[in-house]
Amino acid sequence: MTTATDSSRFDRFFFAHDTDSDGHVDWSDYERLVAAYLDAAKADRAGHRAAALKVTFQMWWMELLRHAQVQGQRLSREEYTRALQALLVDTSRFNMLEGLAHAVFDVLDADGDDQIGRDEFQALLRALKVPDFAAADLFHALDTDGDTVLSRHEVVRAVREFFSSPEDNPSGGIFFGVA
Repeated sequence: MTTATDSSRFDRFFFAHDTDSDGHVDWSDYERLVAAYLDAAKADRAGHRAAALKVTFQMWWMELLRHAQVQGQRLSREEYTRALQALLVDTSRFNMLEGLAHAVFDVLDADGDDQIGRDEFQALLRALKVPDFAAADLFHALDTDGDTVLSRHEVVRAVREFFSSPEDNPSGGIFFGVA
């Protein structure tokens, strides 16, 4: 059963991914989102990390389309949120949510030290057009062990919590552009 909090969260997810604000999500929206991540990390677009991020988002998109059960290649807000709900509870395949979290982490870890520092995190926020004043609070909320960097575990946990927490606005959505 979907709660009012879930519906609000799914709507925010939709609007963050409708990158051209046309009322639908299609693959071109995800291409723009991938480009924003790559720009934030100053990643080589021909490199392995960039390719892995793009392929993971392509898998995510194909799974959304599969769960939406539509004929076309774009999803309205209602179709998107219904498909997202189904995708999140589908245990028959690879865990797409965690796979996407790992791919995003790999790209954001621009210096390859297996952690996301404040500078790398702030670059993401700038690329996703999140106001600078929110950066410190978001980083602090995500840095659960207080070591001033975000570990892979902290990022994956935060993404997981974004969809499972009873809180109205868990901070893990930021990794998908949801502020």
